[in-house]
Amino acid sequence: MLILVTGATGKVGRHFIAGLLDDPRFSTARIRALCHNRSCDETDRITVTRGSISDRDVVAAALRGVTHVVHLATCKETPQDVMDVTVKGLFWLLEEFRASASARQFILIGGDAGIGHFFYHHDGPITEKTPHQAYPGSYALSKVLEEVMLEQFGVQYDLNGCCLRAPWIMEKDDFKYTLSFGDDVFGGPDWKTMVPEADARRYAADGIVPLLLDADGRPLKRNFVHVDDLVAAILAALDNPRTKRQLFNICMDRPVDYRAVADYLAVTRGFGSIDIPSQYHSNWMDNSKAKYLLDWQPKYDLELLIDSAWKYERSVNDPRIVWYPG
Repeated sequence: MLILVTGATGKVGRHFIAGLLDDPRFSTARIRALCHNRSCDETDRITVTRGSISDRDVVAAALRGVTHVVHLATCKETPQDVMDVTVKGLFWLLEEFRASASARQFILIGGDAGIGHFFYHHDGPITEKTPHQAYPGSYALSKVLEEVMLEQFGVQYDLNGCCLRAPWIMEKDDFKYTLSFGDDVFGGPDWKTMVPEADARRYAADGIVPLLLDADGRPLKRNFVHVDDLVAAILAALDNPRTKRQLFNICMDRPVDYRAVADYLAVTRGFGSIDIPSQYHSNWMDNSKAKYLLDWQPKYDLELLIDSAWKYERSVNDPRIVWYPG
């Protein structure tokens, strides 16, 4: 088994490679890491190919002799790159994969941006049959195009591909910084822009956390997944015959409820909270298909997500770096 991993140096890529190398089920598997801006160390089981997936020659060389692809590379809100890298890059990967004599399985990591996550109202749980609906911007559109392209390659060529659709992926102390009123906020919303500037500085200094309200004025529910649970799902899907031409929601059992977050932090850490009205919509991704077909179960619930983020201590060699905008 030779697995091509795109985006190998990213959050999911690093955890996936470590998880696979430690998994006795894949003790003979080797990894070819396709790296662009950054690189990883080569070992007796890891080799590195450098270049961009937007270059067909690079993709052809990277796929030579590969049996499996785990496709993680993407762009965020970078319109100048997104079509070349995310869309054309996936097309070249799929074209080379379908023509390869050694290729056996293609795994795409998708995102809930493809179904609009909290931008749109949903009448019920978000299942794998929920229609695509990108929110404004290039990133969400690219996630729709990725999923549709993989699906159509399955229709056209009976390609053995599957998509694991993940919401916002957390690791280390990420979740803690999603709630920051300071400049160190991770992702969005950017809370300091939603309140007066003086209030934002005070909330940041006092450890006040935002209690996001949805368009109906109720505490918002939003989907998350911890990187460890996503990696476990990828490993469960790898070489699994039940995954062929399937889409799976990979997420926590329950969405994060901002009221429950505020209450738990008040009890465990004495933090206050402030209501933040919004026009966003609560939603609930249903992960029962992955549980049924992959025999997968997420370990992280709300309390573990919070406790692990607040207990994490960064070393001086592990600075918080956001590698992409958006």
